[in-house]
Amino acid sequence: MEKYQSIYERALARKGSKKQLESLLSKPLSTSQLKQFSDDDWLEEFTRKIFQSGFYWSVINAKWPGFREVFWDFSVEKLLMMPPEMLEQKASDERIVRNFKKVQTIPSNCLMIFETAQEHGSFKDFIADWPSEDITGLWLYLKKRGARLGGNTGSFALRAMGKDTFVLSRDVEAYCRANEIIDGGLHSKRSLDAIQSMFNDLQQQSGRSLQELSQLVAYSVGDNYVGFESNQGQ
Repeated sequence: MEKYQSIYERALARKGSKKQLESLLSKPLSTSQLKQFSDDDWLEEFTRKIFQSGFYWSVINAKWPGFREVFWDFSVEKLLMMPPEMLEQKASDERIVRNFKKVQTIPSNCLMIFETAQEHGSFKDFIADWPSEDITGLWLYLKKRGARLGGNTGSFALRAMGKDTFVLSRDVEAYCRANEIIDGGLHSKRSLDAIQSMFNDLQQQSGRSLQELSQLVAYSVGDNYVGFESNQGQ
């Protein structure tokens, strides 16, 4: 496996200077900061990322005030009591992007958050306390227990909320394949374990967060562009 210093030096050469490269790297929140969020906040971000998948993010963001109105600010408590027949009515509301299959994920993920909170005290603490050395285990938990949180959707939501995670952008995937970290399906258990192991090794060498390392790997290869949405995908 390539050493951290080689990856850093290549990213440094591509971005021009240490100051420029470091300015492109973002850090995750601390465990205590993550615990300031509510379970409602997590339901909202999961929903936002589900709707952003396949859409221009700017379109969903422009509609977001309408989403918050229609779905009671994503109150887990209120949505748990919502009668099933009300869901179709809300799915046709012009204030949101009217996609019934995606709207159906809201009560499903609401229930997932509630059940996890019942098992672990609160969903927000469950997420905050999950160890970074097994972040793909958290991805698999969200995929299995939640709705439409597989692929990159779950990891993008975690990143957006500040949980330390790498994301499998095209550049990160290309790096892993070129360096023979993986050779099969990107989201197979075998591939995820191999990529997690790679990032764990890089973290031990560097002391950096998974988020910074994910960005450094991406910036060291491929055609990557810097901006809010592209930075989320590094």
